[in-house]
Amino acid sequence: MSANADFVRRDLAVLWHPCTQMKDHEWLPPIPIRRGEGVWLEDFEGRRYLDAISSWWVNLFGHANARINAALAQQAQMLEHVILAGFSHEAVVELSERLVKIAPPGLTRCFYADNGSSAVEVALKMSFHYWRNLGRHKKTRFINLSNSYHGETLGALAVGDEPLYKRTYQPLLMDVITVPSPDCFNREPGESWEAHTRRMFAHMERALAERHEEVCAVILEPLVQCAGNFRMYHPVYLKLLRDACDRHGVHLIADEIAVGFGRTGTLFACEQAGITPDFLLLSKGLTGGYLPLSVVMTRDKIYQAFYADYAKLTAFLHSHSYTGNALGCRAALATLDIFRDDDVIVKNRALATCMHYAAAPLAAHPQVAEIRQHGMILAIEMVKDRNTRAPYPWQERRGLRVYQHALKRGVLLRPMGDVIYFMPPYVITRDEIQLLAQVAAEGIDLATR
Repeated sequence: MSANADFVRRDLAVLWHPCTQMKDHEWLPPIPIRRGEGVWLEDFEGRRYLDAISSWWVNLFGHANARINAALAQQAQMLEHVILAGFSHEAVVELSERLVKIAPPGLTRCFYADNGSSAVEVALKMSFHYWRNLGRHKKTRFINLSNSYHGETLGALAVGDEPLYKRTYQPLLMDVITVPSPDCFNREPGESWEAHTRRMFAHMERALAERHEEVCAVILEPLVQCAGNFRMYHPVYLKLLRDACDRHGVHLIADEIAVGFGRTGTLFACEQAGITPDFLLLSKGLTGGYLPLSVVMTRDKIYQAFYADYAKLTAFLHSHSYTGNALGCRAALATLDIFRDDDVIVKNRALATCMHYAAAPLAAHPQVAEIRQHGMILAIEMVKDRNTRAPYPWQERRGLRVYQHALKRGVLLRPMGDVIYFMPPYVITRDEIQLLAQVAAEGIDLATR
C-alpha cells in the first residue's frame, strides 16, 4: 500500500471532515498533506499542489513562513497561554495597540475570541446587550443581506442566508430581517456596478425606516459575499449604509473575517468607502493562517455602556477559554510586521493586475457568464447558458469536475458551486498565477462538455 493510501485508510477510519459528504470519499479520497512551503502543499509521496485558495482563505504569506515560525518559537519559550480574565500578557496588549492604529478610525476596543463564527456571536450579543443597557428593550432583531454567510454557530447561522447551510437548522434559529443583496451579477444590461448598488440600497433604506425601532444592527460582508458564490458589489453601498444606520440609530457590523487584511485591495474593505463600522470582525488572515484567533473591534461609546459597578449587572460576561491566546497573538503580530515591512498592499496591486489579465481570456468562453474581481479575490462564474445566465443544475456538480482536474494538474482549486475562484497567498508569483489561469481554463473546458 502506498504512503498516501495508507494515510487515507487511517484517516477515514476515525475522522469526520468538515463541509463534506463523507460518502464522496469512497471515490474521491482526501489528499494527505505532509508539509507546506510558500504557496505549495506536498503529500506523502512528494506530489505538490498549488494552494490557490489559501487553505480556506486563511494563509496570507505562505506555508511555513520563516518569520512567523521564528516569532512563534520565541513566544512558545516564554508563554503559550494564560487566562485573560483578570490576567493579561504582552502579546495581546501589543496586538490590540497595533490593531487600533491600523483599523478605521474610532475603533478603540478589542474583544478576542477563537474563530470567525465566535466573533460574529460576540458582536451580535454585544450589540443587543448595548441597547438593553440603554433601556432600549424593543431592539432585538438583526438585518442581513440575501446570499450572505457569517458562520456555522447558531447565531452566526441565523444572520446568514445560505439555504445549503441554514435550512436544516431553521427551527433552532432566531428570526432575522433579510434585505436583497446588492450583488452586481444581477445588474441590468449596461448598468454600472455603482448604479446597480445604489438602486439596490433602496431596499435597505426602506427596511431601516420601517423597522429601526426593533433592530439592533445590520450585519454584512463588505464588498464580497465569499461563501455566497463570491458575488460582489460596489463600495458605495457601505457609505450609504453607514449614513442610514446613523440616521436610524442602528449599529453597523462589518464582517471582514474573510475579506480583511488586504484581500479586496485595501487593508480593510471598509476603507474603500471611507467608513468606520460600529463593530469590525477579523479572523482568518489575522494570524497569517497559523492559529485560530478572532477579534471584535468596537467604539469606546459601546464599551462605556457596559462600564459600571458590578452590582448594576451590565458587564459583558462572554468568554472563551483561549481568548487572546499568546501564541495566536504573536503570530498575528508577525503577520502585521510583514504588512508593515514588505509594502504588501502595493505589491498586491501588481499581483491583482496579473490575475486580471491571466483570467481575461476566459471572458469569451461560451459557458462563462462573468469574471469579477476585488483586489486579490477573483471569481469566474460557469453557467449553462451565457445569454440568459441560467445556471447548471446543482446536482451535476460541474465545479467538482474542475476541482478534480486541478488536483491532477497539481493545483488546489475548490470551487464554490460552479464558481471557480482565486484567493491565493500573497507570496504567489506571476508564473504561478499563469498556471492557475491555465488549469482553471482546462477545468472549465472539461466540466462544460
